[in-house]
Amino acid sequence: QVQVLESGGGLVQPGGSLRLSCAASGSIDNIIAMGWYRQAPGKQRDLVATITSGGSTNYADSVKGRFTISRDGAKNTVYLQINSLNPEDTAVYYCNAIVLPVGGRSYITFWGQGTLVTVSS
Repeated sequence: QVQVLESGGGLVQPGGSLRLSCAASGSIDNIIAMGWYRQAPGKQRDLVATITSGGSTNYADSVKGRFTISRDGAKNTVYLQINSLNPEDTAVYYCNAIVLPVGGRSYITFWGQGTLVTVSS
């Protein structure tokens, strides 16, 4: 069994910053990539940023320059530093991990439950 757990969301004023964390744990043989997605009220879940085990990153155009994804491979943890927040960033932020479970033959994507980020004055 593999668990993915996000933390770090909350209420922040426009222009503020947050750092989200996401840890994958359990029966993990290897993680090939982890990523952050977000879902605003009434909208679909969209990609925010991803990072591979080799450190390659990919960002949605809407967050380039403001969001930074990073990883600690030893801890199976990724972080999302969010700066210059605006109300349009309000969403539930989800983390996923593409994992090869112990004893498994293929990679499986596991999702966390999400952490709410609210940007409001």
